[in-house]
Amino acid sequence: MTTETTFAYSAGTRYSDNGLHERLSSAIECLRPLGPQFAPVVAAIDQLLRRLAEGRFHLAVLGQFKRGKSTLLNALLGEPVLPTAVVPVTAIPTFIRSGRTLRAEVAYNDHRPLTVFATGQVDEMAQFLSRFVTEKGNPKNHLGVSQVEIAHPSPILKQGLVLIDTPGIGSTFRHNTEATLNFLSQCDAALFLVSTDPPITETELEFLKRVRSKVPRLFFIMNKADYLDARDRETAVQFLRTTLVEQGGYDEGVKIFCVSALEALRARQQNNESALIKSGLVEVQQHLLDFLFREKSAALSAAISLKGADRVDEAAMQLRLSIRSLQMPIEDLEARLAQFDRRLEDIRHERMIAADLLAGERKRLHELLEGLSGHLRQKSDVFLQKVVQDALAGPDAGQITESTLQDALAAAIPDFFDCEQAEMTSLFSRRVGESLRPHQDRADALIESVRKTAAELFDVPYHAPESAGAFEVTRDPYWVSGNWTDSLSSIPPRVLDRFLPLRTRLSRIKHRIQEQTDMLVVRNVENLRWSVYLSLDEALSRFGASLDERLTDTINATHGAIAAALAERRQVQQDVTDDINGLQICEAQLVKVAAEMRAVHPGAESWAADSSGQGSA
Repeated sequence: MTTETTFAYSAGTRYSDNGLHERLSSAIECLRPLGPQFAPVVAAIDQLLRRLAEGRFHLAVLGQFKRGKSTLLNALLGEPVLPTAVVPVTAIPTFIRSGRTLRAEVAYNDHRPLTVFATGQVDEMAQFLSRFVTEKGNPKNHLGVSQVEIAHPSPILKQGLVLIDTPGIGSTFRHNTEATLNFLSQCDAALFLVSTDPPITETELEFLKRVRSKVPRLFFIMNKADYLDARDRETAVQFLRTTLVEQGGYDEGVKIFCVSALEALRARQQNNESALIKSGLVEVQQHLLDFLFREKSAALSAAISLKGADRVDEAAMQLRLSIRSLQMPIEDLEARLAQFDRRLEDIRHERMIAADLLAGERKRLHELLEGLSGHLRQKSDVFLQKVVQDALAGPDAGQITESTLQDALAAAIPDFFDCEQAEMTSLFSRRVGESLRPHQDRADALIESVRKTAAELFDVPYHAPESAGAFEVTRDPYWVSGNWTDSLSSIPPRVLDRFLPLRTRLSRIKHRIQEQTDMLVVRNVENLRWSVYLSLDEALSRFGASLDERLTDTINATHGAIAAALAERRQVQQDVTDDINGLQICEAQLVKVAAEMRAVHPGAESWAADSSGQGSA
């Protein structure tokens, strides 16, 4: 087996979905010939099939600056795509997904179009990326990059794996740690890199304590293992395990892999399989990635099974209504349909009332956001004033300059506002979820009343579908720093300051810094408030539209099935026994499919349990 096939096998293993794809496909094949009234449910099931086929697994690589994260990712890809540097990278996550050719897209914090770069040369790609993700090429992210996405043809990515390079923790750029923590909730698992020299640090341990509640699965890799002989390597692993257990709260059996990412990369480039195996990377991939794919596949299959069963049940009820409508006398059918129409008018009126209540909820949530933003403005002002006071109270206060204070504020802003963003979005997400729950219940009751009314009028069973969550906030960094303005005086204030006594000079500097601090507080809080405001309005709009769509689809499905049967009865003056028999066969098939999909999928419970943040392998 060659090096390439070893990696392709590890990443490319397809785990059984317990026949889910076949069941969903069979439901579509059964329903598609039955007419346009079944088109919406066919489209919904087809969408679930696409989700199953396009499932993604997001794997972040975490570690302190210079632990070898980029080298490890390059080793997994098989070539040095990501730049490796002796200086930290900026706080920019880099996503690596599957693609037929090597391509990069750079997205920005504002509305500028993407910067796209495609090449067949790895060194050219690394040079391009260096302009955006390294501190040397993009100091303090002055280019305003929000994220970078790379498409790469590596076999490891072809089954849906997305690798994510994160900013290094513990570097001179403290906000990198907060940016990484806020991003982790979007990941399915993470590889945490330490190295043999130096051993795990207190900074890393503190970071790990905060990581555990954010990542469902966390695995440990000791990089640069080739620096040690077998005995020293065993000692280093035992030291790391003891530290993780005693100070990190991890289990005794926590899995630790010994790897030389640099040797692995060289082996991949030379197609040297024995060296690749010796590097430890094959074990990592086969032992971890396969395991993670298997669990993610089980969780995805379980979720789609439940949603698919709901959709198939809806279709089965439509069929029962069609069958019952074809069986009853036409006069009775017309009377029941008229009665159903009257009830639907009441339901639509109730939906209008629900929409008014939701509009009131939107107003209350906006008021809550304004209150939280006002509190944050006060808190931000106190914090930034303390930064200035601490600088002025230092031993070098006599030599303090306006630039010194500006630098101190610029260094403090990202860390502070990223923490506040995490806290505000978390709090607001909970409050929005609590606020929308009664509206969700009211909508579910309305939708259920449509099916219940039809079921009672036509003597058919029904099953109410489950509801999904409504509020999601993408927590990207929204801080602003270093955008300073001088006084409008024709003579720059700093020039005049040189000729003034120390007390007067410091007073003037403090006054100007106060004005600039006020501006920074307003800009940063407004950016944060606006990002949450947009998420809120998008969530509420999506929530209301989803409820309307579900209600409309339910009405169309139930009413449409009855109306179509009535139209057939009026137009065709002949025996409909064959039609009824065909619908009954399809209905029985759908009932069987829905029951099978509601069966518990192996591995789903273990994934849910491990998502609580226990984190050991």
